[in-house]
Amino acid sequence: MSVMKRVSLIFKAKANKALDKYEDPRETLDYSYQRQLEMLTQVRRGVADVATSRKRVELQMNSLQQQQAKLEGQAKQALGSGREDLARDALTRKSTLQTQFTDLQTQYQSLQADEEKLTAASQRLQSKVEAFRTQKETIKATYTAAEAQSRIGEAVSGISEEMGDVGMAVQRAQDKTAQMQARAGAIDELMASGALEDVTGTPHDDIQAELDRMGGGHDVDLELARLKGELSQGEAPREIEGSAAGGAASQGQPQASRPAQSADQPQAGDGS
Repeated sequence: MSVMKRVSLIFKAKANKALDKYEDPRETLDYSYQRQLEMLTQVRRGVADVATSRKRVELQMNSLQQQQAKLEGQAKQALGSGREDLARDALTRKSTLQTQFTDLQTQYQSLQADEEKLTAASQRLQSKVEAFRTQKETIKATYTAAEAQSRIGEAVSGISEEMGDVGMAVQRAQDKTAQMQARAGAIDELMASGALEDVTGTPHDDIQAELDRMGGGHDVDLELARLKGELSQGEAPREIEGSAAGGAASQGQPQASRPAQSADQPQAGDGS
């Protein structure tokens, strides 16, 4: 393959690809339908022209028939007057007109046949155009629906160019928001630690901040001590209750367990 043929082939391939990209099937179908309507109009115009020619020939034939009838009448009148020469002249002209009439009759029949053929062709073409119009509208509706479904699917999935740009804009906004939040949090931490000062408020006092921190810890110590005290107070009543229970148990023992003291036994400290 020569270089020029290869260049031509590449150019045609590129052009075909570009045309396929920008071609809209609906526009192509509408253009084809328009071309078919133009062809149908031309066929109908041809039928009208043939019909006009046939009608013109028919008028000429009628005119020739009238002239022939007139010449025949003149021939009869000339014979009645004894003028055979005039009668012969009239009949000669009538014969010439008859030849012309025969030619016109042949032409008329040919035009009539052509008119019938063109009329039938026009009817067939009209039927095809109507069928193509119905098919065209169906294909256009199907293509439009498919295109809408495709765009909806691309929008839902986010693969379309417009939705991709929107998604990137949302992502950039989220990134900037997160960056601002992180920056705000870092500034708050730096201000709390004293690394940064609030120029709109009171100056930061390191000593007071340390005292406040220590005071906060002292409050925690006090709260812890209070909880310990409550726990210790709760254990003391339980010990008291246990001791009371033990005394009651000892009082409930039978007296026989103690050494019996007789009434006759002298009491301690008695002089007898």
